[in-house]
Amino acid sequence: MAKTTRKTPTRRRTSKKKSGFISAKIIFILVAFFAFSFGVYHYREALLFYFSFKTNKVYKEDKVAKARIFQILSNNKDKVVGFDVSQFQGEINWSEIDSVEGFKLDYVFIRATAGSDKLDSRFEENWSNARKHKFIRGAYHYYRPNENSLEQAKNFINNVKLRKGDFPPVLDIEKLPESQSVDSLKVGLKRWLIAVENHYKVKPIIYSGEKYYEDFLKEEFEGYTFWIANYNFWVEGIKDDWQFWQFTEKARINGVSENVDINIYNGSLKMLFYLTVSK
Repeated sequence: MAKTTRKTPTRRRTSKKKSGFISAKIIFILVAFFAFSFGVYHYREALLFYFSFKTNKVYKEDKVAKARIFQILSNNKDKVVGFDVSQFQGEINWSEIDSVEGFKLDYVFIRATAGSDKLDSRFEENWSNARKHKFIRGAYHYYRPNENSLEQAKNFINNVKLRKGDFPPVLDIEKLPESQSVDSLKVGLKRWLIAVENHYKVKPIIYSGEKYYEDFLKEEFEGYTFWIANYNFWVEGIKDDWQFWQFTEKARINGVSENVDINIYNGSLKMLFYLTVSK
């Protein structure tokens, strides 16, 4: 009988490529787990606030917004909280306005005018009621880049009468021009600011979004008080060069049927009073 030769079984080799892939996957899972754990711990107060709702009448998206507002305000307890309104909030029951998610509201910015001829249809009643109900009030003008700047300043001046304790006038600039250069826009903004300052004898406040502020306003308008809008979910604190921070447009407060913007002042209530018109 012929002798058969037995083959020695070959040992399988683990692919280095496959082994490396598994290691990377494990590392990714661990990093994701720790990031999730950190997020849960960091937002623990907001999550507890979120899950505290018992009624089905509060939609999930409203709960998320409410939780974020609560988290931001909890992180800025030493700051002063306010809101802003226009005709888009409809008729307001000012006697019911007191707080947002348990944090007291001390001031309000109210849209007065827009462009060269628009008067906010609710400005006069909002302006009067804000003072009547003891809110520090401020009036703002929505700037239209393609309209004459001095005509816009005149529109604001003709409709807004400031009193002691009010905020300085506010210029709201959010849009880029369609028919002129950015340099021409800046000239127009400066003309509005100078005309309004000459009339009220106080330097106006400038409102804009963070990107607009960084790209077009920060350097050339140094020395002005800035009120900046930034709704980024991951931004939790006000920057040093922002005097006011508008961090949400989705707040709900008693007395107002529509969503409102909420703002944080970068200082104490005593410091806020120093910003107001003195005479």
